[in-house]
Order: sequence, then C-alpha cells, then structure tokens
Amino acid sequence: MSREEMSLDLSRIVFIGRTFQEYLSMFNLTEQELIGRRILDCPAGACSFTAVASTLGADVTATDIAYYYPFDQLAEKGLADIEHTMLHMEKVQSNYVWDYFQSVAGLKQHRSQALADWAEHMRQCPERYIPATLPQLPFQADAFDLTLSAHFLFMYGDRLDIDFHLRTIQELLRVTKQEIRIFPLVDLSCRRYQHLDQLIEWIESVGYQTEEVTVPYEFQKGANRMLRIVKNELRIN
Repeated sequence: MSREEMSLDLSRIVFIGRTFQEYLSMFNLTEQELIGRRILDCPAGACSFTAVASTLGADVTATDIAYYYPFDQLAEKGLADIEHTMLHMEKVQSNYVWDYFQSVAGLKQHRSQALADWAEHMRQCPERYIPATLPQLPFQADAFDLTLSAHFLFMYGDRLDIDFHLRTIQELLRVTKQEIRIFPLVDLSCRRYQHLDQLIEWIESVGYQTEEVTVPYEFQKGANRMLRIVKNELRIN
C-alpha cells in the first residue's frame, strides 16, 4: 500500500502509547492470562504492551496504520507528540482523573516509557509490528486467541461512522478465535458511544456473547468500562 493510498497522513496521526501496566488495568487482565496466548494489539501505536508481554511468554503482534512510516520518523514524532500533549494537558487537567498518574509529570513519564519500550522492541523485532489500515487486516481467520483494541473504536464517533465501526468489528471477529476486548466505551466528550447498543445487538445476533466490564483504570472521566466479546462456547463467567 502506497502512502498516497492511505486514508491518513503522518501529520494527522498522534503517535502516543500506553504502558504495559496500563493495558493490564484497561483490559482487566493479569500477566498469567497472557502466557501462551496469541494476542493482537490493534491499533497499537507506540504502546509497550507487545514489548513487555512478549517477555512473559505471550505471542503478540502489533498493528497500526502508522507502521507504514519509517521507524526513525515515528520515533521522532512520538517524542514531539508527547511534548505537545503535555502542554495541552496543563490547560485541561480538570477533564481527567489523576488517581493513576498523579500529575502531568507522572503522565509524561508513563508516555515516555511506553515510547522507549516500543522503540527498543521494534528495532529488535520489526516483524512483530505490521502495518495495516482498518477496516482490513492482513491476517488469516482465527489467527489470534485474544485481540485488544484501545482508544480508537467508539472514541472517534464524530469522525468514524457506524458502518466503519461495524466493518472493523467484523474484521476483528474474523481474525480472533476466542475473545476481543475494546476500551473505552465513550467518545472524546466522555459520552457513551451513541451506536454502541446497536453494535452489541448485531454482535450477539451473529453468535457472540458480550459483556460490559468496569475496569480498574480511569483517566478520561467516565472512561472506565470495556466491551468484552467472546465466542459462545467460551462463556462469560
């Protein structure tokens, strides 16, 4: 895929990531649950989940539209985006819950650590970082046991219509054998995604179970729930 064919250019992508520990909290996971599982992080951005989980015995693949661009360009943009975001955060701190990060300085430390971990691992294991443009993925059916998707679906409901959400979820279901977890369930205005119930109804109509789970992570106010989708034979406990 050429850059001309891409729906986004690099200047419009915010290349910032979350840490491995944030992922555990966002998706209500334990390290033990990762061992031996084939996991997809989609879209992964500059997150450190793939780097750290791989050291624990998980078979993790990260995918993102940003990975079409050269590594050095992404690493440089990641640093610039952290600086820009922290300046913005100073002005809007009241829109967020600071129990996890404590301060803007603490947030910057987490974002910088995630970027550093991502960069080191991508240099060492570039085959783990696959470029892709949703709603299509370059993976075989049932390629992964677990798919994690953070801070993309539902958040941009003002820019990505329900058809895009439906086609993306269909694609995630196609490549996932057991379970999908999506976080959070709100848009950028902290409101529950307006078409979420409609999407859940469709997901259940094609043979999956769903569960909305409150998780031990909240930074954006009201963003403390994830959607868990599992195949019926697994059952939700």
